[in-house]
Amino acid sequence: MYRGWMSGQQRLEIPFGVEMDANNRWVMLASIIPWEEIEWHYGQNFDSNKGEVAKSGRLAFAALFIQERLVVTDRETVDQIRETPSMQYFCGFESYSTEKPFDASLMVHFRKRFTAEIMKEIMAKVFAAEAKKAIEKEKDDDDKGGSDGENKPKGTMLLDATCCPSDIHYPTDVGLLNHARELTEAIIDNLHEQLVKLGVIKPRTYRENARRAFLAYARSRKHTYGQIRFAIRQQLECVRRNLESIAKQVEKGANLSTLGRELYKKLLVISELYRQQKEMYDEKEKKIEDRIVSISQPHLRPIVRGKAGAPVEFGAKIATVHIGGFSFLIHLSYDNFSEAKYLEQSAEEYKRMFGFYPKVIIGDRAYATNDNRRFCKSRGIRLSAPKRGPKSDEIKEAERKQLYQDGCRRNAVEGDYGTGKRKYGLDLIMTKLYETTLTAISFGFFVKNMERVLRLLVLLTFRIMVFMETLTAVGPSPKSDIIPFSKPYLGSAEQRSID
Repeated sequence: MYRGWMSGQQRLEIPFGVEMDANNRWVMLASIIPWEEIEWHYGQNFDSNKGEVAKSGRLAFAALFIQERLVVTDRETVDQIRETPSMQYFCGFESYSTEKPFDASLMVHFRKRFTAEIMKEIMAKVFAAEAKKAIEKEKDDDDKGGSDGENKPKGTMLLDATCCPSDIHYPTDVGLLNHARELTEAIIDNLHEQLVKLGVIKPRTYRENARRAFLAYARSRKHTYGQIRFAIRQQLECVRRNLESIAKQVEKGANLSTLGRELYKKLLVISELYRQQKEMYDEKEKKIEDRIVSISQPHLRPIVRGKAGAPVEFGAKIATVHIGGFSFLIHLSYDNFSEAKYLEQSAEEYKRMFGFYPKVIIGDRAYATNDNRRFCKSRGIRLSAPKRGPKSDEIKEAERKQLYQDGCRRNAVEGDYGTGKRKYGLDLIMTKLYETTLTAISFGFFVKNMERVLRLLVLLTFRIMVFMETLTAVGPSPKSDIIPFSKPYLGSAEQRSID
């Protein structure tokens, strides 16, 4: 059952006569986030009026926001909310309470209900207005006059892609097979408890010998090609023997339902892992389709990035657009993909948000494909890429300068990624499930964008104070150079204007 959150919060009742500070960041954030829009999306997850009343969408969203902003665990998030009055105000509480607002395990359900698609839609609605203001203020150096129609391409869109690594142990073939062997041994022990009364003899696993062989391999700092293959073959034989023993135990009456959901899922993953490793060993290959790099998170894939120090990362790959200082997610996937395929989708998303195409699209050389060039030319978009065909020396020099300027502007995307990974936990995703990991990444970008809105709001307050002090000191002047910064606009003026 879901009842939602009652809007209209004005103040939080705190004992001892303490009042909330209007300049507190959580109080300011509470005034600019469109809670009605969030409540509507959150309420779509419930289709029944029966059962226990669920937590409100505001509390769920605020808890996830706090977690991503502070980069803390689920339990720490609950403790932070319980101990901090301003956070309770941000979560929509009417009075201060020292009790836990909810159990930490509910954070997983909150992440499942705010899917990556929902977060993508919320970000488009929340930050599009502010990004459009930046577009309108941007000086268009390419504009040579003409009509200023509504559908005329305007603004600059920066494109790039990156990987958000997950928190897993660096995978190696020997290490994965050793972990699979240990798990299958635990499964054999579990199933044997059901067969003791039937007098069935426990299968032999030779776990001590296998453990000694693995440690002897792991303690060696360098391994030859032959040593690696020998270690893989040893672990493959152990995993094969254990899988066959499990199958025989099931034939004799053991029930796999006693393993529990988590261990049973790992058994299925181990079966596929063994098949992949056996095929690569027999074919003497190092690559295979949909390669498993983590037994607990089988959806993760190796993403080859070619970066210094981290040529391969293990996590979700994302394609984003950077508009007016705000980041918008275009595509998230655990499989490696070519970001060039999403240039057209990014341009169409740009038009959906603002009503016109971008004037300039800046990306790396990967985006300069024939299809992208034709698409941009047909819509009057300048793609930041060298033109093909014979060119004069003057054109080459002008093109070189233009590409250099575009490259300098593109640095904003790299800085944007760096900020997200250093401050908002995007360099090490701690969630484990398929959908919750994508939600965590989406929230990281939402929090980063909202922090920019908060900085603009603080700047607005500061400029208004300076403006008022100037009026008080010298009196009103019709030609004053001090102009108050425009108020951040989030959503409809009737529902989400800032007081």
